[in-house]
Formats: sequence, structure tokens, C-alpha cells
Amino acid sequence: MPARNAQQRSHSIYVIELDKAVLQIKRFREANPGYREGMPCVYVGMTCRTPEERFRQHISGYKAARLAHRFGIRLKPRQYRAFNPMTRAEAKYMEVEKARRLRNRGYGVWQN
Repeated sequence: MPARNAQQRSHSIYVIELDKAVLQIKRFREANPGYREGMPCVYVGMTCRTPEERFRQHISGYKAARLAHRFGIRLKPRQYRAFNPMTRAEAKYMEVEKARRLRNRGYGVWQN
């Protein structure tokens, strides 16, 4: 049974810091009406890979979210480390929840 439990907790969420140039993108601005000047801009995602591997995929353009590929700078592990690993269902929920929490703090957030 432990192997099954380990398999179930195979997903992670991650947060990528985005270059502030992303604020030039109309759809990003429209998705963040509560953005507070000077706050970070981030991409929040979930993966069955490590956050580091998924970040490399975004930057290289492989299965990448367009904004993460164009504007991704670095991972922000302090924003997600405490939550990982988790089940796929937990990760799906936590991706949305993390994005909501960051938006409430004034961050600019992109999340698919």
C-alpha cells in the first residue's frame, strides 16, 4: 500500500516569477484588475514533474504556457515548497487557490 500512496502524491504546484514587461500584455492586465503597482507578477501551475524540470520546459518552449515561456525569470520556491508533493486532485485545487491568494495580495497572476 505505501507504493500506491507515494504514487498518489506525485504532483506539485509551482510559481514562476515573470518579468514586469508582462504588464504590457492586455490579457494579463485584464486578468489582474486588482494588481498593485510594484508587486510581483507570477505564473502559477501544477505538474507531475519537479518544479525545476517544469520550469526548464517552459523556458525552452516545450509544452510551455506562452507567458511563462516569454517572461519567465525564476522559480519562487518559498511560494509553493510547503505544499508539495500532493495528489493530482489536491494540486489542481491548490493551483487555483494559490493564484487566488496571490491576486488577493496584489500580485499579477497568470494561471491556466
